[in-house]
Amino acid sequence: MSDTNPPASPTSPDFDRRNFIKAAGATALAASYAGAASGAGVDPNKKLKIGFVGTGGRGTGAAAQALSADDNLELWSVADVFQERIDTALGSLAKDKKNGHKINVPAERQFVGLDAYQRVLDSGVDVVLLTTTPGFRPLHLRAALEAGKHVFAEKPMAVDAEGVRHVYETLKMFEGKPLSLVAGFCWRYSPSRVAAYKKVMEEGLIGDVTGVYATYYSGQSKPHLDPSERPAGMSDIEWQIKNWYNYTWLGGGGLVEQAVHSVDKIGWVMGDTNPISCRATGGLAAPQLAGNIFDHFHVAYEYPGNVWCHLGSRKTPGCKNENADYVRGTEGTLVIGRGKTPYIEDKNGKKIWSPRLPRGQKEPNMYQVEHDEFFASIRSGEHINDGPRMIHSTMMAIMGRMSAHTGQEITWEQAMNAQEDLFPDEAGLKWDQEFKPQSVAVPGITKIGGIGKA
Repeated sequence: MSDTNPPASPTSPDFDRRNFIKAAGATALAASYAGAASGAGVDPNKKLKIGFVGTGGRGTGAAAQALSADDNLELWSVADVFQERIDTALGSLAKDKKNGHKINVPAERQFVGLDAYQRVLDSGVDVVLLTTTPGFRPLHLRAALEAGKHVFAEKPMAVDAEGVRHVYETLKMFEGKPLSLVAGFCWRYSPSRVAAYKKVMEEGLIGDVTGVYATYYSGQSKPHLDPSERPAGMSDIEWQIKNWYNYTWLGGGGLVEQAVHSVDKIGWVMGDTNPISCRATGGLAAPQLAGNIFDHFHVAYEYPGNVWCHLGSRKTPGCKNENADYVRGTEGTLVIGRGKTPYIEDKNGKKIWSPRLPRGQKEPNMYQVEHDEFFASIRSGEHINDGPRMIHSTMMAIMGRMSAHTGQEITWEQAMNAQEDLFPDEAGLKWDQEFKPQSVAVPGITKIGGIGKA
């Protein structure tokens, strides 16, 4: 970190997601960190105050899990760009018979607007849940850590290479601080998946990994509203945020916003090491009303030793749905997602391992486990830092999208150094501004951040 070029304060008028120190080397992203420092925990008798930023469906689920994770806490303040989303989220949370009494969010602590996240951070909270559309994640994460808050951040951590470098620098700034940072890559908190990956990575039950095939095949998510429904006078920014999933600058597209879970599991089994390169295909199979995203991808990541890891992603109604992972090794195969639990077969197809629970006991919900561990770390002072792997998996997904959009093979160094910045305005986003995002990419023609056919 440079002492001569410190980042602007998030309260300064020119602070935006681009205002950071560009110090991340191309191969440094997965480098070791000191991690979160242990420190004094929070007394169980102290009531923790939670701030909730981004009150959509997944965010509301995260808030419900947070409220279930500790007996002595309360939801203190919320932020969104739409009041109706706040009303819906609080109404849903209030119906929880076990935890509804933990909601303490009067109207004066319900903040609306693009700067609402800052007002939550200033409201006296101890913990903040960052669950907005991911285009805002780099800005919000920087501000939350600068404010000294423990953070749960939903995946992904950014939607472009510039955003990843911003988050990287944020993590370096707060390396070793006594704060917990938990990422919404929930599969890494699934007890059965943790046990399965331990069998593969630590115990070598399938031998050396020779390849991975991961699938994220599902129906269409969040289709774009018909442009004829856009009210007169509604700004470009408001309209696009209402339809955020369909714009890469806000959501990143299906690969970066959702199938990043499968990318994360590939990264996990490969020890979160950098792939050498990737080759990807993708496109738009079904006509869309608006937006600029692809609805299907296939990405192949190359690792040393001629190991290739493949991901198939599709968001199309009426097709085969599957969310599975097939990890092949010299001595067997780990299968996750087909059936209720993971299992391992030897090279002859004989099942040799699957996790076992006591009769009548169900596996804990991974979404709840991540919050249980998050709040336990705050209480104990044994803080969690998911930072290194959360940006590594995010960058891998962005790398795959860049390859599919350009039609080019991309190296890790090219992806990390790409001057790809999708955010609308250098001076900071304005609610009423005009903004026309990029058109749908055309492989072989589209260029991204210096990558594309000459």
